[in-house]
Amino acid sequence: MKINELPTPCYVIDEKKLRENLEILKKVKDDTGCKILLAQKAFSNFFEYPLIGQYLDGTTASGLFEAKLGYEKMGKENHVFAPAFKESEIGELTDICEHLVFNSFSQLEKYANFCKEKGVSIGIRVNPECSTQGDHAIYDPCAPGSRLGVTLANFREDLVEKLDGIHFHTLCEQNSDDLETTLKAVEEKFGKYLKLPNIKWLNMGGGHHITRNDYDIDRLERCIRHMQETYDVTVYVEPGEAVALNAGYLVTEVMDIVDNGIRTLILDASAACHMPDVLEMPYRPPLKDSGEADEKQYTYRLSSMTCLAGDVIGDYSFDHEIQIGDKLYFEDMAIYSMVKNNTFNGMCLPSIARMDEKGECSVVKTFGYEEFVRRLG
Repeated sequence: MKINELPTPCYVIDEKKLRENLEILKKVKDDTGCKILLAQKAFSNFFEYPLIGQYLDGTTASGLFEAKLGYEKMGKENHVFAPAFKESEIGELTDICEHLVFNSFSQLEKYANFCKEKGVSIGIRVNPECSTQGDHAIYDPCAPGSRLGVTLANFREDLVEKLDGIHFHTLCEQNSDDLETTLKAVEEKFGKYLKLPNIKWLNMGGGHHITRNDYDIDRLERCIRHMQETYDVTVYVEPGEAVALNAGYLVTEVMDIVDNGIRTLILDASAACHMPDVLEMPYRPPLKDSGEADEKQYTYRLSSMTCLAGDVIGDYSFDHEIQIGDKLYFEDMAIYSMVKNNTFNGMCLPSIARMDEKGECSVVKTFGYEEFVRRLG
């Protein structure tokens, strides 16, 4: 079927665009010899893991469930970082992960010997205290007082011999000039530790928007080579968004139109339930064949069927009047959508579909009342 024939609401993975992104990432790997991992916190649609596994080196996880998913569904290198690890989970994690990154030296001291006995390579996440985020404080790991990563003042030289690698993650949807800035801070504060003979790898985290049209890949590759040559380490990069950037849609139907001073489309998709970053960041998701408010002839506010007054996606304009029953297509909906959605207000989770390189769609998964009920008791 075609995308306009899908039931709504429905997420759609564009496999042609996904493969194009993967080709770009593979070229970075081939050019530099670095390793690239899928950050599952952004994209975890495991039915695409066989395709992704053809291009990338493995997966990275933020906890046990993601780690199990990467291990079971991709079966390549499997890394995990979490702000803290539970004693009840550390055994299973060390059975299925090659790399385990600690957020603090107290956690490292607690588990390092156990991890070494299991043959797991261990690292520490550092905080270079170099913020390049701008306005998105909620996604800034270098914000003052951040709980993420060890600052230089708290770095324990007495435990550095237990490390195999160093990890940092400071970026979010950023270009490689911000990586270059960050690396200068990393080298200034932690360069002497990177030169130690026991340090075998450097993980530069995620937030690298490598597949964006204006991304400076040449600068990224220079940064990677510099760290490889200066410190004789294997460099890992773990993008999430870049893997599936612009490779998905959320198809929604206009259920009603109300006008209490603002013409508002009531959709069967929700910002609060189906694209929560719209409210959290906040941001305005791209919508096919639309413009900014008042840019085109007909302007509408887009909202949803929930009873949350603030469940508003944004104001958009169109060249033609919108009718009840029309379908709209939100873009760039493969990332941080399905991994974050919820059933607030009893909203149904959108179906999940894939679109092949010929534009043919097939539904992979549908959801119903059972998913809502199962989570509640």
